[in-house]
Amino acid sequence: MSIADWPEDDRPREKLLTRGANALTDAELLAIFLRTGTKGKSALDLATDLLNEFGDLRSLLSASQTRFCEAKGLGPAKFVQLQACLELSRRYLKHCMQRGTVIEHSQDVQNYLISELGGRLDEVFGCLFLDNKNRVIRFEELFQGTLDSANVYPRVVARRALELNAAAIILTHNHPSGVAEPSRADIAMTHTLQKALQLLNIRVLDHLIIGDGYAISLAERQLLVPK
Repeated sequence: MSIADWPEDDRPREKLLTRGANALTDAELLAIFLRTGTKGKSALDLATDLLNEFGDLRSLLSASQTRFCEAKGLGPAKFVQLQACLELSRRYLKHCMQRGTVIEHSQDVQNYLISELGGRLDEVFGCLFLDNKNRVIRFEELFQGTLDSANVYPRVVARRALELNAAAIILTHNHPSGVAEPSRADIAMTHTLQKALQLLNIRVLDHLIIGDGYAISLAERQLLVPK
């Protein structure tokens, strides 16, 4: 049975229009991107097979051109289309964090930082610098380390915050392993930075640890030094 023969509420496109994109599974979203299936398979069947073949959505979307095009039902045209979609998403998220943007929703910041740091093979530490009205000044990567650690120097963070006249900071770093669970070292480093920046009246609003497609907020975990 083709997707056209399904009940309307079960079709991915109609489901997206009536219930929103968040209601769709990875396979349903991928089916909309693919548009068509292959002989004997609907787009949703093909999407399900591809997710099983690659392991998950991230592995599929980050596959090399050669690996992507080798998969049945894909090819150079779909690879180009996918890369354009991914770049549009990155530019949209970057635009949401442009200078002067007021930070109103923590999820917007998380989505942006996931796009910037997610999937990196080395550990990167950065700061989102904000003014006294929580408007974005800029995001900068300040330190890079090995697969296991990055050396973070409070004086460097403090100096850059003063240079940019920042009143608040959101700290962030990624875990190349893909697991964003904070370590004791992560928490200790956060507290050290908080205490150093408090002396300069610069607030640390959060420390976001970026994993494989998600982020963990130390503020939400109540792991920051109490004000």
